Amino acid sequence: MREERFDLSEVADAADFYRQFAARFELNYFGNNLDALWDVLTGQLNLPLRVTLCHLRQHPQRPALARIVQVMQEAEAETDGDFSICDDEG
Repeated sequence: MREERFDLSEVADAADFYRQFAARFELNYFGNNLDALWDVLTGQLNLPLRVTLCHLRQHPQRPALARIVQVMQEAEAETDGDFSICDDEG
């Protein structure tokens, strides 16, 4: 299983997360929004894949990132766990 870690202490806000996500997965045409995130997670990435979000609980923009986390959790259910998300706090 491929594993990717995002250090959210190095992410300013949701827009910055989208930029880093697109760069990490070499997505040339990523819409930088929740719909685009869903499409990529459920049909464009090579699975299985686990994404770990580091420092989520301490992030000052945590409420803004909550929708991204929610979409990732929904993608985990949709892919029967082939895509999975966790945080480094357990």
